[in-house]
Amino acid sequence: MTFEKIISDIDSLPPLSDAAYIVQSMYLSGIDNINILRLVKVIESDAMLAANILKMINAPYYGFQKKIASVSQAVALFGTKRIYGLIMHYAMQESLKADTSIYGFEESQFNDLCHLQSALLMQWYSHIEVRDAQFISSLALIMESGKLVVAKEVVASDYCGEFRKGYNECESIEEYEKSLIGVTSYEISALLFKHWNLEPLYSTILEALDNEEKYNLLDVKEQNYVNEIDVIRTAINAKDILSNISIEKAAHKVMGMGYSDQLFKDVAYRVRENYLDTL
Repeated sequence: MTFEKIISDIDSLPPLSDAAYIVQSMYLSGIDNINILRLVKVIESDAMLAANILKMINAPYYGFQKKIASVSQAVALFGTKRIYGLIMHYAMQESLKADTSIYGFEESQFNDLCHLQSALLMQWYSHIEVRDAQFISSLALIMESGKLVVAKEVVASDYCGEFRKGYNECESIEEYEKSLIGVTSYEISALLFKHWNLEPLYSTILEALDNEEKYNLLDVKEQNYVNEIDVIRTAINAKDILSNISIEKAAHKVMGMGYSDQLFKDVAYRVRENYLDTL
């Protein structure tokens, strides 16, 4: 398993589903210029996509009191920015079928992790800046996609046993991934996004997440996006999902950003309570 092999495999990935491709082309003209009626029709044209969008949105950790029964209602409540993330998340999961058990998760659990990250970011940061929360929560939903690529490579290699042992013993997932392939799974996610022509800023953010040199080249708003994502992956990650310790660590980073750590903790514990109610 090498970085070069991963690059080669990403380059050979086919396009996303027809519906996802059409949606992607719609968003290229600007996320604020989306024709909502056409977006709804495109989603409804793919029965599996529509069903999964509704299934994902009705998960308890998103906090809706009443069941969302239609795609048009989902788009109206979630907004075009967050719907974009849901569509890309579903399309990439379909394209990147992988055995996530090497990270300690069954497929449904890994899917929950991604949605929890998005839900926490949206419910926390919407108290600070709603438009930014909508934009970056879509990235939070798909930022772990690189782990699917790593999982596929590991399972297909001779490193499976070694990876499991090292992963179980490591303290930092990112440092462990770097020790094996030279990059983190977030950097691999950035490569995936470029391959499928997703929102360019998403790749920029993930490339700077663990790279101080690239981080320093960003403007203040972009750096803030990186910091938001770092907070979320601290609170919710493949080794620790909303434990008291991970929430406190994340809250400390929130305080370093100049925001209320208590507000963050209140939201995080509420998301955790909603999630635990589903188990």
